[in-house]
Amino acid sequence: MAPTGRNRFIEFYSSLTTFNIESLFAKKRKSGPPRTIFVNEGLPRDYWDVKGKIKSEHVYATNQVITSKYTILTFFPRNLLEQFRRIANVFFLFIAVLQFFGVFSTISPGLVILPLLIVVGITAIKDGYEDVKRHQSDRRVNHSAVKILHSSEWNNPNIMQRKSRTFVRGLIPKRLRPAAVKPNMANIEKVEGLGNGSIPEQPATTMLPEDVEFDEEIPEHERRFSFHIHHSKRPHWKTVIWEDVRVGDIVKIYDNESFPADILICSTSEDENVAFVETKNLDGETNLKSRSSVPELTHMRTAAACAEKENAFSVELDRPDNNMFRLNSTVNIAHATPPRVSADMSNVLLRGTVLRNTSWVIGVVLFTGEDTKIVQNSGGTPSKQSKVERQMNPQVILNLILLSLMATACAIVDSILEKRDYPGGAPWLYDDNTSGDNPSINGLVTWAFALITFQNIVPISLYISIEAVRTCQAAFIYFDSHMVYGKTGQATLARSWNLSDDLGQIEYIFSDKTGTLTQNSMVFRLCSIGGQVYAGDPEKDISPEARESISFNPDESASTDVPDMPTKETAAAAIGKKPFFHSNKLSQDLSTALHSESTSPNAALARALNGFFTVLALCHTVLTSVDPETGKIEYKAQSPDEAALVKAAADVGYVFRGREREMLYLQTPLSNDKEGDQKDTYEKYELLNILEFNSARKRMSVVLRRLDGDDNRVFLLMKGADNVVFERLKEGVDQTLKDQTEMHLSEFANEGLRTLTLAYKIIPDQEYEAWSDRYHQATVALEDREDQIDAVSDELEQNVRLLGATAIEDKLQDGVPETIADLKKAGIKVWVATGDKLETAIAIGHSTNLIGSDSNIVVIRGGHDNSRPVYQQMIGAVQEFFPESGILDDNGAVTSSVLHRQPSNSSFHDAQRHVPLQRVQTGISSIVGSDNGSRPGGFVLVVDGTALGYAFSDEKNKDLLLRLAMLCEGVICCRVSPLQKALVVKLVKDGLGAMTLAIGDGANDVSMIQAADVGVGISGEEGLQAVNSSDYAIAQFRFLKRLLLVHGHWSYARNGNMILNFFYKNIVCIGVLWWFQIFDAWSSAYAFEYTYLLFWNSFWTIAPVIAIGIFDRIADSHILMALPELYRFGREGSWFSMKWFVLYMLDGVFQSAIIYFLIHYTYSSTPTSRTDGYGQYQYEFTTTMVFSAVFVANLFNGLNTAVWTGWVFFAVFIGIILVWIYTAIYDLISPGWFYTPVYGNNIFVFHSAYFWLCLPLTVCLALAPRYILKAYKFIFAPDDIDIMRWANKINPNRDYSKEAYLHNGLEALRRSPSRAISEQEAGGSASNISLHTTDTHRRSLRPRQSTVSFSASRTDMSTGIRSVHRGFDFSAEEGGPAMRRMQSNLSERRANSQPGLPKAKSVSKRSIGVLSLPKSFLKRKHPPPTPP
Repeated sequence: MAPTGRNRFIEFYSSLTTFNIESLFAKKRKSGPPRTIFVNEGLPRDYWDVKGKIKSEHVYATNQVITSKYTILTFFPRNLLEQFRRIANVFFLFIAVLQFFGVFSTISPGLVILPLLIVVGITAIKDGYEDVKRHQSDRRVNHSAVKILHSSEWNNPNIMQRKSRTFVRGLIPKRLRPAAVKPNMANIEKVEGLGNGSIPEQPATTMLPEDVEFDEEIPEHERRFSFHIHHSKRPHWKTVIWEDVRVGDIVKIYDNESFPADILICSTSEDENVAFVETKNLDGETNLKSRSSVPELTHMRTAAACAEKENAFSVELDRPDNNMFRLNSTVNIAHATPPRVSADMSNVLLRGTVLRNTSWVIGVVLFTGEDTKIVQNSGGTPSKQSKVERQMNPQVILNLILLSLMATACAIVDSILEKRDYPGGAPWLYDDNTSGDNPSINGLVTWAFALITFQNIVPISLYISIEAVRTCQAAFIYFDSHMVYGKTGQATLARSWNLSDDLGQIEYIFSDKTGTLTQNSMVFRLCSIGGQVYAGDPEKDISPEARESISFNPDESASTDVPDMPTKETAAAAIGKKPFFHSNKLSQDLSTALHSESTSPNAALARALNGFFTVLALCHTVLTSVDPETGKIEYKAQSPDEAALVKAAADVGYVFRGREREMLYLQTPLSNDKEGDQKDTYEKYELLNILEFNSARKRMSVVLRRLDGDDNRVFLLMKGADNVVFERLKEGVDQTLKDQTEMHLSEFANEGLRTLTLAYKIIPDQEYEAWSDRYHQATVALEDREDQIDAVSDELEQNVRLLGATAIEDKLQDGVPETIADLKKAGIKVWVATGDKLETAIAIGHSTNLIGSDSNIVVIRGGHDNSRPVYQQMIGAVQEFFPESGILDDNGAVTSSVLHRQPSNSSFHDAQRHVPLQRVQTGISSIVGSDNGSRPGGFVLVVDGTALGYAFSDEKNKDLLLRLAMLCEGVICCRVSPLQKALVVKLVKDGLGAMTLAIGDGANDVSMIQAADVGVGISGEEGLQAVNSSDYAIAQFRFLKRLLLVHGHWSYARNGNMILNFFYKNIVCIGVLWWFQIFDAWSSAYAFEYTYLLFWNSFWTIAPVIAIGIFDRIADSHILMALPELYRFGREGSWFSMKWFVLYMLDGVFQSAIIYFLIHYTYSSTPTSRTDGYGQYQYEFTTTMVFSAVFVANLFNGLNTAVWTGWVFFAVFIGIILVWIYTAIYDLISPGWFYTPVYGNNIFVFHSAYFWLCLPLTVCLALAPRYILKAYKFIFAPDDIDIMRWANKINPNRDYSKEAYLHNGLEALRRSPSRAISEQEAGGSASNISLHTTDTHRRSLRPRQSTVSFSASRTDMSTGIRSVHRGFDFSAEEGGPAMRRMQSNLSERRANSQPGLPKAKSVSKRSIGVLSLPKSFLKRKHPPPTPP
């Protein structure tokens, strides 16, 4: 039965410590019923109850989004509950209340409770200050400007909730509030009246208000006069703030603006009513998504049209949910045919996305505030408590148990002694037999007095000291110049001051990709053409002449009838704006090709160059526009990859000049040699078909007809994954080129670059006509249309000719690979959670060092028709790769979960490497290297969002996923929603009890940041949503290394050491009082004068522990940065644990016994210590004990300080000096001023030889054990910290990152160098191809490999297909509205085509060239030889 009782206590304590206070105050998000939004029409009668009030289910959430923790009403109760989670605060409150009763009073009850009020008050002020900063950030977001429809003819009847009264709105008078973000924005508060359907009147002004916009231009003579009332009644767009946007409002969003709510598109500025949005704030993807308007609402293009009564409609919607890929709605239009039309996610713009490449969008607000998709995916602001504080609670409980035992012992013995001595007539027990004064009652009173006497065993000053120290540590982080971003001057900011020590104990880091690891920028770096590699020159080495190397005719002007065809010199936008690709070798080869004879050796390369860059310039869906200010071309691409490819082609001289419906224009280096109108100098191609990209095809092709050539031939241009293209190459042709390109692709992939393979094909006219008919039939098929289109497309995409490959860098933030490599050395596991697709996630894993060039990638994904169930995929991965892990028994069943943290040292990785990878013949490709099955780089798990959804569906799947992930070196989660990011963090945090850190920069990272123990926000391009919800704000990912390895490690070691020494020094004091009870009849009386005890934690011993918390350093910062392995001391909890607590407590008990008994028996061994022969007074020898205890406690604290600076010297000796001064002055105060029991005591104390004998003797004896132990450890068993401190003292200028092998300690600590570093030092790759890149640091960490066998192995557990990863990655929207419109136009043109189009001449299959190379390209005298 006893164990059951203990288990119940443990369960109760666990539930108490894990109780989330925010659950009491966070608003419970109840998904309301399906809603109907009414636009320009009244609400139905059933929306009102019998009292004439709107029913609650039809009142919608305000658009005010609050990430702060407190409000006016919840601040005091919630903050008090948070503070009284500390067991010590509850104890202090009990003691203070106890002393309000006269029988227990020692001093004024007000003075007793004052320290607790100070601690609670200062902590509340700090928490309030932190939350005010959050409120200010929220205000900046909620007060962003947006334009809504405003008119006397238009009314929004939908009812909204009242806005929350935050600190700013509640405490600051309206007249004193700062002006809003836009002019006249202060009057926006009046818009609250719209809740009941009223329209505020617009006051007359002398000029047209700045927050009002009309679709038509107001005549100038009307602007000069007052803003007439008829203008205010006319439909117009009025600027309001985000928090005042209401459900049913019609809003107008402009290019590059964010959407304030979830909005249904009515119309856009584009001809086909398509809008392009950037969704990286939601899903992390950098490619633009297209969204289309509801066709029946496209007439609402002006404020007047939106306000017309005839355009009234309603929208029926599902209840709000967190599924970001699903929305079912119906638009009811009374005067339309049909009256009901459907709308889905393709017609909706979500809050958090940004409008791009679209001048404006008009839409209706569907969901606001907490009902929006992005907020539904985030949680409430948590109340985080550091791990050190959580560990302190059991220690405080132990001290309280010890205190209760001491008080109980005093009470029992005192009662027994009174019962024994009262019958003997003891004078101190006179009249001790009344109802209120007898041995039994006095025992209880003694118990309460003992609690008061020994209360310092749990020091209240400890908590205020921790708060002060953490404030200083936050300041150190802020003022660290090494973590200030030079470009913006932004310093690292600690938004939550109470988590600094958690930074030193992180075991898992969860990182977003876009904007966190990458810069959201694609840069064309390398290409392989005709078997030769061309690398871009570093930006700094590109001369202005090179940027203008393409010749242009400045006398020619742009064609007015082709607005998207600017002058030649305006191609500078495609040439000089953004990163510029230039290769001296490529320029020389192009120049040579222009002047080569047809019989020269360069003829083949010249044709390959022309074909390669023609494919880059034409195989895409990029649109062009002209900058109205500069007149330069601007490329508008949905995919950043496509933009980089087209831009690179333009940099070389193949400038895509735009399209007129299906007509494409291409400027080549030979365009300047042609005469005539500028438009006639460009090559013209007719776009016949787009075989679009999707994740299954992994390729994109376009079918074009050359219109200005000699034969009007039809071409197929293809780009895609290497294995997909290689499988479709013409057999027996260019095998050498294929082998060379394959080798180059492996080189590019090992550099962490995103690769694409390019190919082409010339299609005979008859073959194309027959295929076109089959393709048209597939596009109009009613059953299996997508499958039929893919099958017909695959027919045409066969027997293609290889041109080469490209390599694009998804540009990383500065120092990301080095930072991740060092974090991995520190034993921290880095997981990436991104919304990007699988290929992108893997590519980033390579470039950031998460995936090594010799790693084995295990892919688990779901949602595919032919794939295995996710659970079976995980079982298969364990069976194939980790058969000895113990997860499965002999029968293949999953064993019971016994999760524990896996070691991160090399022995664990070596244990993995003996598990062979078995070769799988899939029948699709056989491109796996010969050493597949023995990759030495460990395993990396890649899981997509669909698989995670299945894994989180029940505990069995979740447990297996976590156990599998623990066996891998890294985990990458792709295609995950914001909510799934938080669930992944909680999976590790709750499943392993590990310390977690999440870092991100967008609104999609908020839930992950809030779920982790420590959340770090990057103030990047995706806004401040992540920063507003974070605990620490940094400017760049690379600062995370110093934040953890230096400041985190310092803070954890300082705070842990400070807390242990705090408990110790109070045990010394309480121990002396306790030993005194033996000789004081256990009466719980004070041994020494009360003020010495009162000032013990205020003056005598407070400075040394504060100095430890502020100034101590376990090692210098440059050592911690150079040797990340030292972080394991913090990660493993070496600086603060129950073991150290018990040791320090035992130290205090031992030292208090030395102090008390040595001094007691010294003074009591002789009749007197005075020269006059009188017996000594109690306070004579107890004052000596006070001095000895102060000396011992302060010097012991100094002994535990690693670095003695001037401040440490001051802190250690200031308490000793103060106690001397205080004693000398206090003992001089005569009773005539006020009563003191020690008047004149200094004369007897300082003149006693015993005093001067006892001080050095007790100090030496008390400190000897700890001193001897530390000396022995440092000499005979030093750890790595000891070694590096000594080495730094001997030679502080040493490079410890290379010369750390000074002792067996470090040799055992440091893992063997990574293969990448070893090979680099050994000379790098055996390849003789020079790959020039600008990022030398990245190259040093990721050396190139020369053979396929060193490329990472990839196993897709859903299909069983195993391949070698060669870096393929391409981002494109699959099946978006823009692509559907483009395909629809092509289909319509084919259906309406008339006979008479120019027919292609018959082309012999033996006369295949490269994209109809112009005759003038090669100065040939004879026709070129026909390829075999």
